[in-house]
Amino acid sequence: MRRGQSQALRQWRRLPLMDRWLTGELLGPLLFGIAAFTAVTLSVGVLFELVRKVAEAGLPMGVAIQVLFLRIPGFLVLSFPMATLIATLLAYSRLSGGSELTALRSIGVATYRFVIPGLVLAGLMSVLTFVFNDVLVPPANRAGYVMLHKSLGRSIDSEKGGNIIYPRYGRITDGPKDNKERLIQLFYAKEFKDGKMMDVTLIDFSRAGQKQLLSAEEAVFIEGRGTWEFRRGSIINVADRGGRNTTADFNTYYYPLGEGPLDLASLPKDVNVMSVSEATQALSIIEEAGDRKAARKMRVRIQEKFSFPAICLVFGLIGASLGSRPNSRTSRSQGFGISVLLIFVYYLLAFVFSSLGVKGTLTPFLSAWTPVLIGLGGGLLLLRQASR
Repeated sequence: MRRGQSQALRQWRRLPLMDRWLTGELLGPLLFGIAAFTAVTLSVGVLFELVRKVAEAGLPMGVAIQVLFLRIPGFLVLSFPMATLIATLLAYSRLSGGSELTALRSIGVATYRFVIPGLVLAGLMSVLTFVFNDVLVPPANRAGYVMLHKSLGRSIDSEKGGNIIYPRYGRITDGPKDNKERLIQLFYAKEFKDGKMMDVTLIDFSRAGQKQLLSAEEAVFIEGRGTWEFRRGSIINVADRGGRNTTADFNTYYYPLGEGPLDLASLPKDVNVMSVSEATQALSIIEEAGDRKAARKMRVRIQEKFSFPAICLVFGLIGASLGSRPNSRTSRSQGFGISVLLIFVYYLLAFVFSSLGVKGTLTPFLSAWTPVLIGLGGGLLLLRQASR
């Protein structure tokens, strides 16, 4: 342990004195920003709601505290980009107001050179944000959700598995040859509870000239046979063009549909409780179900899991560029206000482009990364102005 610490200390001392000095100036505002923004977002986002549940719904205080701690990683992830912005803005603004940056310029140090430590710190915060968002936040959010709802006596299965719609696409059989895939089955269940689909309806379009409507009180997937067992229901066969219609009741009926509805029912509805790998698996299930709108939205959210950490780099560049302007002097309160304004503008821009991606106007990649590229472009423009 001591050997590792001494080696890290030697590597730290190998850095140029200016970089060590600037990094030390950045760490204080960074920690202040993380603490301030986490406290604010945590209070607004979950603390007041937990207090209300303790007072009105009888949530035990111990459970409320555990849920609060489980939600902290998610709010830390939100505070990292904002803290990076306020850290670079305050640190470089203080150094500029105290003429330290002017002294560096007088001995020939270019503006972009003393901004590099801020950008390196912002890059490290981007990596930390991605690791938190992909490794810590999903299991912590899931555990908090389960703990809260169990303590309140709510059924988690029924909430996660309500209104399951599973369309299946393929080619129609027993008819003219058609290579185009069409909707061949549409599965609907009112809820999924205790491993059973309740109040099930299935419409079969797979055969030319007729449609089959199957309804049942419940359905269970038989894994060994790869079929669904429908219980206590009826089948209606509807023939096209005035053909004969038939109706039959049953106690048990087996239908080969695959486990797609089961996979769809078990998917978390909130992408925030998924890692990148889990979201990718969910995307494959949604694509198999043929839900193009949901698949497009999932692709956008996956791209945003990569683009969101890059906000730290964007904010680091903007904050360092604004703070490095000659004779710039920003207090903590002013820096906090400027940061909030810039954050609001950026997230508004990100929301607009995300909506365009979900709608299909932009590709998932462009919808997620365009705000980042615009922010980087604006930061480089500010850096150029600060260098004059």
